[in-house]
This record gives sequence, C-alpha cells and structure tokens, in this order.
Amino acid sequence: MNDTPSTAKVWLLASRPKTLPAAIAPVVIGVAIAYADGNVHAISSACALLGAILIQIGTNFANDYFDFVKGTDTSDRKGPTRATQAGLVSPQTMRNAFLITFALVLIPGAYIIYRGGWPFLVIGLLGITCGILYTGGPYPLGYLGLGDVFVLVFFGPVAVAGTHYLNTLEWSTFALISGFGPGLISVALLTVNNLRDMDEDRIAGKMTLPARFGRRFAKLEYLTCIITAAVAMPMYLYAATGQRLFALVPLIVVPLATPIIRTVFTRTDGPALNGALGATGRVLVVFAVVFALAWTV
Repeated sequence: MNDTPSTAKVWLLASRPKTLPAAIAPVVIGVAIAYADGNVHAISSACALLGAILIQIGTNFANDYFDFVKGTDTSDRKGPTRATQAGLVSPQTMRNAFLITFALVLIPGAYIIYRGGWPFLVIGLLGITCGILYTGGPYPLGYLGLGDVFVLVFFGPVAVAGTHYLNTLEWSTFALISGFGPGLISVALLTVNNLRDMDEDRIAGKMTLPARFGRRFAKLEYLTCIITAAVAMPMYLYAATGQRLFALVPLIVVPLATPIIRTVFTRTDGPALNGALGATGRVLVVFAVVFALAWTV
C-alpha cells in the first residue's frame, strides 16, 4: 500500500492553510471599513486579497526551506509535517517554490502600485523581504524573537489601512487602529505555534519569544493578544465612534476563545497545541466576519 501523499496534498500541506486566515482577515476588515466610508473598489480588493495570500504562502514555503537548511526542523518536530524535512519535496524545489510564489505577487502587485502609488511598492517589497528574512539570512527575524513584531505590523495595521486606502484613496487613522485587532490575533496564532515548538527551537538556536522567555510568558502573551483584540479593541472602537453599537459585536469571539486559552494554559503536547493553532485561526476568521458585518449593516 502506498502511503505517499499526492503532489497536490504535499503542496497544500506546505502552504499551511491554517495560517492563511492571518492574510485574509485584515483585507476583509479593510474592505468593510471602506464600505462603511461609502467606497469599495472591487478590483483593488481582489488584488489586495490575492497579494496577501501569495505573500503568506511564499513565507510559509520559505520557512519550510530555511528551517530545514538550518536544521531546525527534525524528526522530533511536534507540529504538522514539513514537506522538506519529511523528504516530500527537495530543498531546491522548495527554494524555487517560494521564489516563484513571491514573483507571482507582481501580478496583483502591478495593479496595486498603479492605483495606490509608490508607497505600495515599498510595502510589497518590505513584506516579501520580511517573509524571506523571517527564517532566512544571517539574522532571521523569527530566530531573534522579532517575528511577532513583523506579524503584528504587516498582518494588522499595514494590511487593514492599506486595503482601505486602495478602496477609498484616502488614508484612515481609524482603519490603521482597527488593524491591531486582526494583527493581535495573528500574533496569538504565531504564539501557539512557537509555544508548541519551544523546546526544539531552543536546541536549534531559534530564539522565538517563548523559547527566550519561557512557557509562562507565551501563555500570557497569548491571553493578552486575545483579550486586547476581542475585548479592548471593540470597546475602544465603539467609544471612538460614539454611535456604532455594532462595533461591540466582535466580543462574541470571547466564548469561542475561552476553551483555546484553557488549552494553551494547561497542555504542552503537540496534538493539543496543534488543535489550539487551528482553533485560533477559526477565531480570527469569526472575528473578521463579525467585524465586517458590524461595519456594513
């Protein structure tokens, strides 16, 4: 019996679909705020979404490649199978895959730059560069514990405010601040991933924040990100608008997040934390959907 997964399944695995909500959520929220402001540009929204997904997948492919080359991914890994480490894809093929994926960003990127101007060229180049340097180069961001900052900024305020601008051609401080909601939940997503791999990362010299400061710090980081995004941010946005009661709707994700927080605080085994990772991604999806609904009614 042949247990080797199909080529399509291998590449789906390597794309790490559980992480894609981090790319999709801020674009959805940016479009929703643009709609509330009375101006949605469909082509720009589609290009922003495609560009964000491609950068996320390219970053995942790059992580797969560089973590293997650096010896971080081993047979002791607790997380889902990495394609290069498992021998399902050669290092050369994975390297080519992330280079091609980042090159494909030029397709939606060309229109984004045409509509939004040179700032979006800078944003795109920074996003791709950080995606590579997250685990690549002599001083990888993820190995220095700076990955959380990259995720918060690019999958939060930059993505939301940038999407809003592409739709309205106006910069919005409100959209920028709103971006901290999905950005913080995306950091929580990363925190679960790093908490699960903490012991192996320390051995490999990958000093993520959990590897550097320990489990207690990681648990508190996760809790802080979820509570700030799902409680503090909706309350702030409601207070800032003074009239949109629906701004409080994202509070409904708190009951969804409560059992995940319990898992993060009480479990250390790979399967449980893998489940928490997927569940946090679903919380991010729900947060984005209810936020969008609240601002489009």
